[in-house]
Amino acid sequence: MSKGVLLVNLGSPDSTDPKDVKKYLGEFLMDERVIDVPYVFRSLLVKGIILNTRPKKSAEAYQKIWWEEGSPLIVLSERLQEKVDKMTSVPIALAMRYGTPSIYDGLKELREKGVDEVLLFPLYPQFAMATTETILVLAEQLRQKHFPDMKFTSVPAFYNHPDYIRVLGNSIQERLQNLDFEHLLFSYHGVPERHIRKSDITNSHCKIDGSCCQTASSAHQFCYRHQCYETTRLVAEYLNLKEGTYSVSFQSRLGFDPWLKPYTDRTIERFGKQGIKKMAIVTPAFVSDCLETLEEIAMEGQEIFHEVGGKEFTVVPCLNDREDWVKMLSRWVDEWAHQKPVEA
Repeated sequence: MSKGVLLVNLGSPDSTDPKDVKKYLGEFLMDERVIDVPYVFRSLLVKGIILNTRPKKSAEAYQKIWWEEGSPLIVLSERLQEKVDKMTSVPIALAMRYGTPSIYDGLKELREKGVDEVLLFPLYPQFAMATTETILVLAEQLRQKHFPDMKFTSVPAFYNHPDYIRVLGNSIQERLQNLDFEHLLFSYHGVPERHIRKSDITNSHCKIDGSCCQTASSAHQFCYRHQCYETTRLVAEYLNLKEGTYSVSFQSRLGFDPWLKPYTDRTIERFGKQGIKKMAIVTPAFVSDCLETLEEIAMEGQEIFHEVGGKEFTVVPCLNDREDWVKMLSRWVDEWAHQKPVEA
C-alpha cells in the first residue's frame, strides 16, 4: 500500500465579500456537529436568522485581518503543508473542513498520487464534536462514496503529548521572554456545555462542576474541557509558572445556550478592572492564526483591556509554521509511515 497524509484545518471564506462569507458560514453552521439541534430548527436559525444578519459583520471582521495572499488561516496552513511535505517521505495534502480546498479535493489529490492508505491529521490538539469528530465523520462518508479502496488512520488528540507541550511551551516562552507580564491567559475556543455531555462515553462522568475534569475517567479521551485544562496544566508545569499567574477561559460563543465558562472577553475585562496592567494571552485550541486569534483576541481583546485600564496586552502567535512544530509533525508522519504509531 502507498501511504499519504491529509492535514485538515477549519477553513475560511474564499474572500471578504459578504457573499463568500455567507456561503462559508452556511456550510459551517449547518453542520449538525456545530449547531447540534434538529435539522428544521437548525435551518430556521441559520438560514432564517444568522445568514440574514451576520455575513456583513463577519465580512468586516475578515477585512481587518485579511492578507494580500488571502486568508491568514489558509496561507499559514499552506506554508505548513509545504514545509512538512519537504521533510517527509510520503505525500502531504491539505484540506479544510469548510470551504476550499475540501476534504474531497485533498483525498482526490492523494489518490492521483497513488495513495491508498491515508493518515487523517486534524489540526486540532484537543478533541471536540465540532472539530475533530466532524472531520473524521465526513472523511469516512467520502471514503465510502468515492474512495472505497482507501484505508484511513487518524491521529488522536495530542493535547498532552510531550512533543506538543514542549513546542507550545517554547513558543510561549519565546514571545514572553523579557516581558514583565502579570498574568497569562490560556484562551480556548468555546463549545456549548451540551457538547461536553454528548461526548461523554460514560454518560455520567461529565458534570462540568469543577471537579470532574480532575477526576480520572475514560470520558477524558473525548472531553474537550478536560483536554483544555490538561494542556494548560502541562504547559504551566513545563514553564514553571506560579499558581495564580495563569488561568483558562473560553472564547467565541454563539447564541443563548450555556457555553463553557469563564468567557474570555469577560475575563479580560475583569483582569483590567482588578488592576492588572500587563497581561499576555495564548490560544492553544488553534494551531494557525485566524479570525478568532487575529481579530477577536488581538484586536477586540486588546480594546477591552485598554478600555478598563489595562496597559500592555501581549498576544502569543499560534504555532503556524514554526520550525519546531514542522519538525514535530514531520517526525510523527515518518513514524507512522514506517509503522511506528503516534501515541498521545
